[in-house]
Amino acid sequence: MTNVADRVTRFSSDLVDAAATEGERENRSARQQLEHWARVGREVSSQRKVPRRRVEAALAGRLPLRELSDEEGVVFNAEIAAKLEESLATGNHAADRAAQGRATISLDEKGRVVKHLPDGTQIVL
Repeated sequence: MTNVADRVTRFSSDLVDAAATEGERENRSARQQLEHWARVGREVSSQRKVPRRRVEAALAGRLPLRELSDEEGVVFNAEIAAKLEESLATGNHAADRAAQGRATISLDEKGRVVKHLPDGTQIVL
């Protein structure tokens, strides 16, 4: 087997914290837990059998969710949760909605509910 050098990458702090917590329960370091999750996710994502195709069809809106089995539903929910986390971490949803002429509601740094109007003004609710 060939030795391959590790590559440095960054993870969000909440993911590392979750890995540390779960890793402790599983007798793994945070790094080992992240690697475990990545390997499990890779295997689930690489499946092209009927259940995986059904989940992909549901994600694309071509299959009603009620037609998924319980196990398929778990994978579907995990995919949605991951996509939401990625989108929230990388997107500027208020700007995107403003460009569409739509308002956005969010929490500010003080925990107040704020309405962001398409013209750039903000109203603390």
